[in-house]
Amino acid sequence: MEAFVILGMPGWSQILLVVIAILLLFGGKKIPEMMRGIGQGMREFKKATKEDDEGAEEDEKKKLDKSEK
Repeated sequence: MEAFVILGMPGWSQILLVVIAILLLFGGKKIPEMMRGIGQGMREFKKATKEDDEGAEEDEKKKLDKSEK
């Protein structure tokens, strides 16, 4: 975040230059494959965190039930 303060926010020309460089490096066919892989990874991560949250809630309920008895 400090780099943005020092260098300033990138303008449209810098963003366009980065996009062109990415297209040249990876090609038009590889980019959709990479984005698909990133999307699948994000879905799996969200699913895992949701399952972990549900497991933690169940553990808390069990602890509360034991303490009430």
